[in-house]
Amino acid sequence: MPPRNPVLFLALLGLFPGSPLHAGNIEIIDPFARASRPGAPTGAIFMSIRNTGASADRLVAARSPAAAMVQIHTHVEDGGIMKMREVEAGIQLPSGATHALSRGGDHVMLMGVTQELVDGETVPLTLVFEIAGEVVIEVPVDNARGQPTGGTGQ
Repeated sequence: MPPRNPVLFLALLGLFPGSPLHAGNIEIIDPFARASRPGAPTGAIFMSIRNTGASADRLVAARSPAAAMVQIHTHVEDGGIMKMREVEAGIQLPSGATHALSRGGDHVMLMGVTQELVDGETVPLTLVFEIAGEVVIEVPVDNARGQPTGGTGQ
């Protein structure tokens, strides 16, 4: 269910673009979600993750009630074709480093979407880190953001 006042809700969570959400030594920067197309069974979530701690950490899992399955994905070349693959070992976050989850690279993949990703609404997401533990965020849906000129989809 979308919040009654999404702008106020996002402001309170610090999720306006460029405003990081702090959780321990982890900062979640500029998260947003996209559906591959209206009514699609999949969607993707993008953001930057900064580790401000003195020790390395690792993003090991993600989950959301908005999808039957959530995986951390990357793109790999296979026979000259780019394909998405699950990153089973998670994403390493060295101390002081920022890792971008972006189109065409690493991202959070929503599969079996149970809640349509509607522009202006939010998607609940829990990111699970090896050291920092769980970070719960509300991700704004912005299907136009990051869209290549003339393209559609992920």
